[in-house]
Amino acid sequence: MSTLISPDHFILPDLVSDCTYPLRVNDNCEEVARVSEQWLLDMANHSERKRRAFLGLKAGELTAACYPDADAFHLRVCVDFMNYLFNLDDWLDEFDVEGTRGMHDCCIGAMRDPLNFETDKRAGIMTKSFFSRFIETGGPGCTERFIHTMDLFFKAVAVQAADREKDVIPDFESYITIRRDTSGCKPCFALIEYASRIDLPDEVAEHPLIRSMEEATNDLVTWSNDLFSYNVEQSRGDTHNMIPVIMHQRDLNLQEAVEYVGALCKSSIQRFETDRKNLPTWGPEIDRDVAVYVEGLQNWIVGSLHWSFDSERYFGTSGLEVKQQRIVKLLPKVSS
Repeated sequence: MSTLISPDHFILPDLVSDCTYPLRVNDNCEEVARVSEQWLLDMANHSERKRRAFLGLKAGELTAACYPDADAFHLRVCVDFMNYLFNLDDWLDEFDVEGTRGMHDCCIGAMRDPLNFETDKRAGIMTKSFFSRFIETGGPGCTERFIHTMDLFFKAVAVQAADREKDVIPDFESYITIRRDTSGCKPCFALIEYASRIDLPDEVAEHPLIRSMEEATNDLVTWSNDLFSYNVEQSRGDTHNMIPVIMHQRDLNLQEAVEYVGALCKSSIQRFETDRKNLPTWGPEIDRDVAVYVEGLQNWIVGSLHWSFDSERYFGTSGLEVKQQRIVKLLPKVSS
């Protein structure tokens, strides 16, 4: 390490300036976000502390920026899923491997048959609620992609739980692979199709350049999230984050690791743009749907960046100040 003195802050890379895409917000944001928040609170049975934290999340605002053209019905399903996903992520942080697998079986079972699947678990009931509305209009390819990527999410979280139990910090390449699934971005990309009322043919959805653009988007959202969430996570000793992985493997100090991750974020946007220029043509109708999908990925890049400072999840009520000054003061460690 280049220093033995523990830092009391770090400086974020200027990710917002690196991203020049227009930020648009769905006109239905306010109404749908508030209704969905009540839906989640009615189902989740949170304590007062968790209720306050949830309302500071502002997942509806994130969703409205990522799906700015969705009508109210489709936006509502997307917001419900986003609220559900964040809560699922928080719940799973406290689960061991066996508990995570049980959650997987419950939620995936509810997606496979949301009308008839029987469960008394809160997560399963919530899954049945939003997914029974999803299947009303979701195309067959889009629906299958959503369920498949949620399956990947649960399996990756089980690996994360195993690492947590053993107090293991994964190597860099292993972390990247698993983080692309624990991020939960992949099912959110299937929601781009759902919200836009399109259903890409499998040969298009599986094209190497489409997959590469999805990966670049996932990486930007994920690596930037690791930067934004690091402070809260380090305070509670959570090492499932790119920064401690980089510090451990590359022998970097905190600021050096932060700048390394920032460079990865910038390169992911450059990769996205290179792939966009090289996309093939599939004919006018499919090309139109592909353009809609690619713009949806772009919306995820810019929408997630700006929301991270508006939400209270990472910086409390200081998000705007952090966005402007980029200085993050480290929180004290929480004793277990």
